[in-house]
Amino acid sequence: MVNELADDKVAIRERVENWVLWRDDGDWERFATVWHPDAWMTATWFQGPAGDFIEVSRAGFERGVNILHLLGGFTCEVVGERAIAQTKMTILQRAPLEGVLVDVACTGRFYDFFEKRAGRWGIVRRQPIYEKDRLDPVDPAAAAKLDAGWLWRFRECYRHVAYLQSRNGFNVKLDLPGLRGPAVEKLYTEGKAWLAGSPRPGEPL
Repeated sequence: MVNELADDKVAIRERVENWVLWRDDGDWERFATVWHPDAWMTATWFQGPAGDFIEVSRAGFERGVNILHLLGGFTCEVVGERAIAQTKMTILQRAPLEGVLVDVACTGRFYDFFEKRAGRWGIVRRQPIYEKDRLDPVDPAAAAKLDAGWLWRFRECYRHVAYLQSRNGFNVKLDLPGLRGPAVEKLYTEGKAWLAGSPRPGEPL
């Protein structure tokens, strides 16, 4: 039983790592294998079925959108054939902003609802938790002049990435979970319900 649980956690961690590697290098066929067919993906700039996320990510990749991911610590709670995994992550995006090429880094966690179907673990829902971010010009001598009114529309925990994405044509969601607050508490409650046998992985944003 102990070995089986350890094997499950290794398989789940592998799915999390494959998500990043295959999405960031544009390996779309293999990227599709980390999800179950009915999975849901939420990001600052996208909320919808994982299949649609794959297609819009592919389109962005092909036109030069530069979004990468780094992973850190990992924890996972497994109950039978369900699991909740949390993985520290940093989202890195490079894009022009107000005439200056900038890098934005947003640190947080991937909060993943997993299920084992026909012997295979897959993501049923991915909900990032955004904790803090920053923005820097690629050229240290340059400075992007930000519109303070526009910047302060967004939550502090993902303010700069939201500003960059919205200025580059993305429609950014305003009420995503941060380190504290009702949105993340609701997510934790949904995670516990999933492990307890809820028929749905919460109410995806």
